[in-house]
Amino acid sequence: MKKRVFIVHGWDGNPNENWLPWLKKELEAKKFEVFIPQLPDSGNPRIYNWVPKLAETVRKPDKQTYFVGHSMGCQTIARYLESLPKNVKVGGAIFVAGFFKRLTGLEDEPGVDETARHWLKTPIDFQKVKLHLPKSIALFSDNDPYVSLDNQDDFRNKLCSKIIIEKQKGHFNEADGVTKLPIVLKSLLEIAG
Repeated sequence: MKKRVFIVHGWDGNPNENWLPWLKKELEAKKFEVFIPQLPDSGNPRIYNWVPKLAETVRKPDKQTYFVGHSMGCQTIARYLESLPKNVKVGGAIFVAGFFKRLTGLEDEPGVDETARHWLKTPIDFQKVKLHLPKSIALFSDNDPYVSLDNQDDFRNKLCSKIIIEKQKGHFNEADGVTKLPIVLKSLLEIAG
């Protein structure tokens, strides 16, 4: 059976931005099946919209199923895993600029703050997430304007993720000049064996 990878974009994102198309192409060249769903209303992301859309895209998760998330996509993956039946395990996940603790540097628009609170204040059961996630790697940038480095604690301590800190990659997006991200490819190949 083919290994499947689901790449989950972030807030206000889409499948054709940043390093996502590059990663899809690289993985397909290595015979992975790759999916990048467009999550609904990405400018106003909500758990109750995003998690079911990911579930609908994945259908039947198994040990050949891998995830790569960017920013809010990491939350989406974790909350999706939390919802799975006890006996289901996936292959693993790569979290890029993920957060559970806090976000910084957001605009002062009322909707922005409300959206951040929606994700940050909704409880998540890390034990349930970990139950389905045998391997994970979490990447952070030392100059990310939104995701501070203290967000790595939850990934390390609660999900047992291997932590990688990249230098000067900002929020790992096109605005910061990131359209290829070889460390994600390398990390995924590492956990997919």
